[in-house]
Amino acid sequence: MSTERYTSFREFYPFYLGEHTDRRNRRLHFLGSSLGLLCLGMLIGTGEWRWLGFGLLAGYACAWVGHFFFEHNRPATFRYPLYSFLGDWVMYGQMWRGKLPF
Repeated sequence: MSTERYTSFREFYPFYLGEHTDRRNRRLHFLGSSLGLLCLGMLIGTGEWRWLGFGLLAGYACAWVGHFFFEHNRPATFRYPLYSFLGDWVMYGQMWRGKLPF
């Protein structure tokens, strides 16, 4: 893990991508983010707040499995929670648009 302290998301994102070089890890992130969005939709549709917990659980569980079993690194969210959360969504969008290999 990098010992550098990032002061902007622009500086952080290349590091974030470097922590996601294994396609299986990126695919698990994509799955977790998709499940998180589905749960957000359920929260909005039903008004049941439990869906928020399900969404967070699904998203982080998928991501952490990818890091621990395939990438063999520690998730960046432990050190940079906000930047890591933003990085998940930027990477998700790049994967949707074909700018990052799925």
